[in-house]
Amino acid sequence: MDLRDWYEALPKVELHLHLEGAIPHDALWTLIEKYGGDDSVPTRADLPAKFRYRDFPHFIETWIWKNQFLREYEDFTLIAEAMAQDLRAQNVRYAETFFSPSRFAHHDLTPQELAQAIRRGLDRVDGIDVSLIADLVRDHGAENAQQTLDAICEVRDQGIVGIGIGGSEHQFPPEPFAPVYEEARRRGLRTTAHAGEAAGAESVRGAVEILGVERIGHGVRASEDPALVELLAEKQIPLEVCPLSNIALGIYEDITKHPVGDFWRAGIMVTISTDDPHMFGNRLADEFQILHGVFGFSTDDIRQVIENGVAAAWMPDNARDDLLADLRADPVWTAR
Repeated sequence: MDLRDWYEALPKVELHLHLEGAIPHDALWTLIEKYGGDDSVPTRADLPAKFRYRDFPHFIETWIWKNQFLREYEDFTLIAEAMAQDLRAQNVRYAETFFSPSRFAHHDLTPQELAQAIRRGLDRVDGIDVSLIADLVRDHGAENAQQTLDAICEVRDQGIVGIGIGGSEHQFPPEPFAPVYEEARRRGLRTTAHAGEAAGAESVRGAVEILGVERIGHGVRASEDPALVELLAEKQIPLEVCPLSNIALGIYEDITKHPVGDFWRAGIMVTISTDDPHMFGNRLADEFQILHGVFGFSTDDIRQVIENGVAAAWMPDNARDDLLADLRADPVWTAR
């Protein structure tokens, strides 16, 4: 099997994926037409150009632009189904997906009913298991985060497994959210946080030492603090690394400057995800190709990256064992 074909066909897992950033363009165009079009994208063919960014703030601006086409619960059912179909086509067997309830409160959409609408869409697609993580959105403050936590705890049965904080990391440090994280753990939810993406190593350290997170979203700028790199390796805190996202947002000017290879050699528990694939134009197969071609990951290393994702997944031990056995039983697993 050709190596690129192997990347595409491999059974996969993904732990850092935003529902609102994983909307296939056909589905997004359906919503744009539904709400009357937009002069900045006069045709479906203009969508890819819309998703090119000067910097992280420009990305957030574009994220908000896109969200204007998500106004009703049925819109979330539509995009959840489309995302799940797209993941299944890539042979992703398990994914954990962020959704950001507070970003849609101005449309009078509640976190509880949003979760239910998303689950309806996910349940329409067989062959993939998708759990949900509520993004408490650091931009909206700790009080709002607590309100979102209270709401989502009412619908845990919709497959909500944890919380995170995304948004403008460079403007909103993690420390004020510590009480919310403590309460989330008390209620049995798992915890991650975006850190070390738009802000430096101090953001990662704050997420680890103050928030007490189990995983770190991105975490790449931990590379600026060698002692922190050692800490992450020692504690085996999984990093949800998204290399092509970091390039698209200008975190690194060149893929060869990305620290994922250094993290791997340092013994950090690296997992690989796509973040916002239909805003960046990337697939997990592209990420694997970068790992191999730029950073020298072997095929065994790629398999280990996927197995790291299984080990870091927020699922019961028996389900994790079943997932790992399922991956290893796929004939493609050992085809290279």
